[in-house]
This record gives sequence, C-alpha cells and structure tokens, in this order.
Amino acid sequence: MEVVRSQRISTPKNDVVSILPLYRSAPPLEVRLEDFELFAMDRLRVLKGISDGLSRGKKPEDMDKLVGDLWKANMRHTDATEVVNKDIISHFVLRLVYCRTEELRKWFLSMETALFRYRFRLENSESQRTIMAEYNLPYKAVPTAEIESVKDKLSQVARSINWTLHIADVIFYKVPFEEVPELVANRRVYIHKGLAYVAMNQVVSLIVTQFRSHLSKALVLTNRKWTSTIREQEKDRLAPVVEALCTSYLGPDYSQPNEFGEISLKDIDQVAKSSFPLCMRHLFDKVREDHHLKHGGRMQLGLFLKGIGLKLDDAMAFWKAEFSPKVSAERFDKEYAYSIRHNYGREGKRTDYTPYSCQKIISSTPGVGDHHGCPYRHFSAENLQAALGRMGVDSRAVEDVMDKVRNRHYQLACTLTFEAVHGSSCDAGINHPNQYFSDSQKILKSK
Repeated sequence: MEVVRSQRISTPKNDVVSILPLYRSAPPLEVRLEDFELFAMDRLRVLKGISDGLSRGKKPEDMDKLVGDLWKANMRHTDATEVVNKDIISHFVLRLVYCRTEELRKWFLSMETALFRYRFRLENSESQRTIMAEYNLPYKAVPTAEIESVKDKLSQVARSINWTLHIADVIFYKVPFEEVPELVANRRVYIHKGLAYVAMNQVVSLIVTQFRSHLSKALVLTNRKWTSTIREQEKDRLAPVVEALCTSYLGPDYSQPNEFGEISLKDIDQVAKSSFPLCMRHLFDKVREDHHLKHGGRMQLGLFLKGIGLKLDDAMAFWKAEFSPKVSAERFDKEYAYSIRHNYGREGKRTDYTPYSCQKIISSTPGVGDHHGCPYRHFSAENLQAALGRMGVDSRAVEDVMDKVRNRHYQLACTLTFEAVHGSSCDAGINHPNQYFSDSQKILKSK
C-alpha cells in the first residue's frame, strides 16, 4: 500500500480505521525512538491478546469481540491524524522484531493474519473491492446469467452454512479452488471444474491468503536485511530495543506490594500453599527442603516475595533461618545478606528491582542443581503432573494443562492451573507470578 493513501483517516464503527493498510512498504516517516518502542508494545498487546484467545479455543464470534476490544483499547492515538501512522509504524517495527527466527516469524505471521482478517471483515463492500484491486487479483464478478444457471447449487451451499442472503443479491467471484483452502476444507463454497464460486462476504478468505503470502515473503527478506546490515548499523540504538521487544512484559511491574499490603513471616506458609504459582511454590518448597537455593532461584523467589509485600527485615530473617542448617550466621552475612539488601534498593545503585515476569522466567535456562525457571517448560511430564496433583488439580484439568504444555503455551497452562485450583475463570490470562498471587488473594478474600 502507498503510504500516501494510508494517511486518509476515517473512523467508522468500532473505531477501526478504514481503508485497511496492506503494509506493502515501510513508510518514509521520521519516528521518535520512544514512539518506535511504545507503538510496537501497544500492537504487541493486541497480538498477544489474539494469541491467548486462539489458544483458549474461543469461538469466531467471541474472537471478533476480543480483537475489536483489544484494538480499541491499545491502538488509539491522542492525535486522530496519527492513528493510521501508528498502525503502520507499529506493524513494521514488529516485523523487524519478529523476523529474526523461524519460530518468531511463524507466530507473528499467524497473529497479524488473524488481525487482518478481522479488520477486513469490518470494511464496507466498496473498501473491500478497493483492497482486492490493490492486490491486482484477476477476478471479475460472475455475470448474472451464469449465477442463475448455478443458483440451485449456490443455494444448497447457502442453506448448509445458514446463510440468510438472497443469491440474486450477492456478488460472486470465480477463483481457483486452491486459493481458498479454508473455504474448501469447511465445505463453505461451491466448486465447478476446479473453480470456486466465492461470495463477496467470503472474499476475506481470498484476501487473507494473499496477505499471508506477501507477509511471509517480506519477513524472510527483512531477516536478511537485519542480519546483513541493520543489526550492526543499529547495534547501539535500535538493536537492543528490537531484541528485547519479543520477550517484553507488558503489564504492571509489581515492584510495590499489592493492595493486600504486607505479608508477614507467620503468614508465609499459608499463602504459599494457597496463592503461590507453581514456579514459586516449587522454589519455596525446595528452600524449605534443601535449606539452600542457587543464585537464580534466590533472585526469582526473593523478588517475588518482595513484590507480595515481604519487608526487607522479614526477608532477611526468612533467608537466614532457611539457610541456617547449612550456612552459619557469619557466612550468611558475608555471602548472602548484601544481595538481599541489593534487591530492595538498599545497596549498590539503589535500584528498586522488580519481580520477574512469566516471559523472563520462561526464557531462563536453569542448569544442573537449579530450581528456578518455569515448571511448565522445564519439568518433565511426569514431574509436572505430580506437582499439579499436589496443588489439588484434578486429573481432567491436568490433562488440559499438559495439552497446552505440549503445544508450548506455558502461560496458558499456568492460567488453566489457576482456574482449576480456584474454581474461577481468569480471562486475562496469567502473565506474571505476582499477578497470580494477587488474583488468588482477591478470590480467596471474597469468599
């Protein structure tokens, strides 16, 4: 799409921008570094919300509402004339972010295609035909006389998919059947001599195929440019932002205690059992069992405890008491006390460190003897099933969790665990261990 055309602003129903950008080429715009990152993060919230909805198996009508809500909540701009620019810039920034590996490309391609599908369906017929023309598709509307000759066949298809439209009022296009694979697979189209009769309201399938094909090729080309020139040229400015964005945590940082205030040492065993996510419960049990944790485990659990409201003095007392069977008081003060104070911003740069997000925990690589990381990713299937059983997850829910794990939807697996343990839905999904704790406490206190 030419960027000039994309500057035309119109805000129809649902606040979605018409005419839909096709992202043919990057816009010749100057972008502030802060906008470069913020626009990308806003769009990433939309794509991750779509990913979560699809992973949960939401119905198409529910997905439509979800995508609409996500778009309206995240892709606005204080300046209405910049709405389309934000849309285009954010797409190309994330294209740069997600071009770098096959796994990243696959995820981005699927999510952007799902977003494009939703937005195309919202366009009016005139805009949809304009977009078809942009792709130079060699298809013309089927003449009325020909429609009349196959009217009965088209009507049979319409009845089978519960159409209420009158065939005579519908524009149809004839296309090679292999260009609309999803319509063929779902038996939603009439095929004659290798050609599918695609109704105007089904054209989305045809356009989405074109969009996906173009974006797939573009991601490969972008990866070549990234590895050959951009990464080195921008190693001090853009590269750190680009490389961090795909694992960015987009929610609250939980550096301060939640609304339930402080957690005292006398309560810690009770809340660990009732409200700790599996990753933190495992670390808590291990420190009680082994009276020691390596650095990665101490950081992951220590910052989590800080985030749920354990004060510095209590944190110092907790770690000192747990380590005491193996570590003398003198050695503890010498080797461990500094790092605890450091996490609370009382040493070194006086930085108030934030608890680890799910993304950071999942991407960690625990070694031999380590107990940090994400159990859904790093545990064996047998160990994970046993751990879920100890949390009180029933066998049916365990199988659902394991299915998500096998498909590498680790945060969704944690969300299903939360729902099974608490008997309550978590539509937003679990994105942070401290969110798990906070949501758990809300449910328990409401009861």
